[in-house]
Amino acid sequence: MDIMTIRVSLCAPLVAIAFVAAVGCASRAVPPPPEQPVLERDTHVIGHGDRLQIAVWKNPELSVPMVPVRPDGKISVPLLDDVQAAGLTPEELKELLTQALAEYVANPDVTVIVIEINSRRVHVMGAVLRSGAFPLTQDMRVLDAIALSGGFSQFAEKDDVKILRRSGGGLVEYRFDYPAYLKGHGHETNLLLQPGDTIVVPD
Repeated sequence: MDIMTIRVSLCAPLVAIAFVAAVGCASRAVPPPPEQPVLERDTHVIGHGDRLQIAVWKNPELSVPMVPVRPDGKISVPLLDDVQAAGLTPEELKELLTQALAEYVANPDVTVIVIEINSRRVHVMGAVLRSGAFPLTQDMRVLDAIALSGGFSQFAEKDDVKILRRSGGGLVEYRFDYPAYLKGHGHETNLLLQPGDTIVVPD
């Protein structure tokens, strides 16, 4: 074996090791995007502001490419006029429309698709950097919503954050003490948010 052959045989493993290391570093440098929670069509409860697509197979005149859910919770559908949609899942609304259209169409095949989800929002206002409405994601809590709003402003009263929630009996108010939370107290006050909740940070 000549000197050139020896050099090649020694370098080959080193090149392979360097290649594997480079690939490993590259894979760590660009992590895959986190998986987004998938909202199942039949578990979403339709609410005010959502936009729906109503399709009736072989009856395009009865189909609606996009219809908004009005503040009263109803949608407008050909032949049926106003139909209550808020509070129902897409599957429940499909069954309701199928039964109603059966008076006019033989064996109607109805499909309901939520094309825009605007009802699942929370509002953050007061002493934060960006007040406004934010999409409610799965398992979002008070601190998550405050983070979306840019965090507390300089003069925020962090120990007296209010969470306002509408219920059947009216408006319910909860409190969140951020400094106490940082010290390990009152973790249960970092509430799991619900659609329509309003977080108020006083200053």
